[in-house]
Amino acid sequence: MNYPHKFSVAPMMDWTDRHCRYFYRLMSKQAQLYTEMITSKAILHGDKKRLLDYHKDEHPLVLQLGGSDPSEMAQCAKLAQDWGYDEVNINAGCPSDRVQSGSFGACLMNTPQVVAQCVEAMKQASDLPITLKSRIGVDDMESYEELANFITTVEQAGCDTFIIHARKAWLKGLSPKENRTVPPLNYDWVYQIKQDFPELTIGINGGINCLEDALNHLERVDSVMLGRTIYHQPYLLTQVDKEIYQQNIPGVSREQVLLDFIEYMKNQSDQGVPIRSMTRHILGLYHGQPNAKKFKQLLSGKVVELKHIYEWLDFVVQQPEEFNG
Repeated sequence: MNYPHKFSVAPMMDWTDRHCRYFYRLMSKQAQLYTEMITSKAILHGDKKRLLDYHKDEHPLVLQLGGSDPSEMAQCAKLAQDWGYDEVNINAGCPSDRVQSGSFGACLMNTPQVVAQCVEAMKQASDLPITLKSRIGVDDMESYEELANFITTVEQAGCDTFIIHARKAWLKGLSPKENRTVPPLNYDWVYQIKQDFPELTIGINGGINCLEDALNHLERVDSVMLGRTIYHQPYLLTQVDKEIYQQNIPGVSREQVLLDFIEYMKNQSDQGVPIRSMTRHILGLYHGQPNAKKFKQLLSGKVVELKHIYEWLDFVVQQPEEFNG
């Protein structure tokens, strides 16, 4: 199967906003990007422009939805199409209390028929691909057969793409942070899903910390998703187009990324966007380099004037030997 989006950056609450995604796009043109999870109720009853707007350079871009009401999810899928998104993804993997109280996220794995109803309604309302991100199970779901049954039910409703975080989610007793590390990884179940459902597009997520591991997974599944590794080491994205997509293109320097992002920040600042809502996403740009700590300090100090940020970033650009190994 030649799935066009073999690599993606995971949707991360409070992190992958439009400024973060624009920053990532400066380093990879091919990686598929996701919005933060946005609830269907927030979209239908909130500020749609604030929640859904994005920069045209962010494509390919997926809107991730949290919800369990088929009618609401269908309306949001239609809005996603009208807004120009490339895909809509249903969140059936987030274990937070806030998500559980809304009867969506990982707890949806307990109600596959509800997920199927949402998929059917969304596909009727929109021409966009409707995909799903899940865990391998929740709470008392102990068997591979239960995961396979969940996939079967949702597939029959018309979903043909699943991104599976290879850990169970414990809805009680573990925090969202603990749910990302405490339940053991079980990549074999995700591999087995691909074997048992060869016609489906299967992606894998969870505990993947480098592109070498991503390439190894791609020998067994169709796509791979990285989250926090990219947020803390964003410059890894500069290798994605070459290593994952086999494109013979020159890499972009950290300094060029900074220069491009400075221009973006100037434009956004003129529109009233707070500078810190943008600079917070680039703190890891020099991860692993000699003066990474100094770079973070430059951006994390008590800065009140935008010009100081530009002066400091310009200093970094002009002194590449000081910040690069």
